[in-house]
Amino acid sequence: MRSVPLDGEIRDGRHLLIVRVYYEDTDFTGVVYHANFLRYMERGRTNYLRLIGAENRALFEAADREAPGFAFVVRSLTIDFLKPARMDDVLEVTTEPVEVKGASITLRQQVLRGGELLAEARVRVAFVSGGKARPIPKPLRVAMEADRQAAQS
Repeated sequence: MRSVPLDGEIRDGRHLLIVRVYYEDTDFTGVVYHANFLRYMERGRTNYLRLIGAENRALFEAADREAPGFAFVVRSLTIDFLKPARMDDVLEVTTEPVEVKGASITLRQQVLRGGELLAEARVRVAFVSGGKARPIPKPLRVAMEADRQAAQS
């Protein structure tokens, strides 16, 4: 496996983040506690948004002017746990946009170990400002849509 930057990287429209399982991630049997899969996926989503520009200062300021105090929040999530992860495993967390709408994006996320699928989730994330759903600013929506199309090809 080649080296991946701290925030992961985007390859073929998918974000890839490498995560090592530590003792603190496991339960008393040495298996990753189920909620930690959600943590790994949250890191994947956060870094995906960072890499497509959500943390870019100019883009952030433009989005904040359009929708002051904006945030991305999880609206819904379904997850299938297929196989356990264990201490010292090196996991790949992938994030890819499936559907981009005006105020939300649906992402497919997977946690793999050496190509073996351990968990898979479908996450709908809403863009909110002032406590209400708002349209995703155009530059972010365009970047997400481009990634979605790249993942399909």
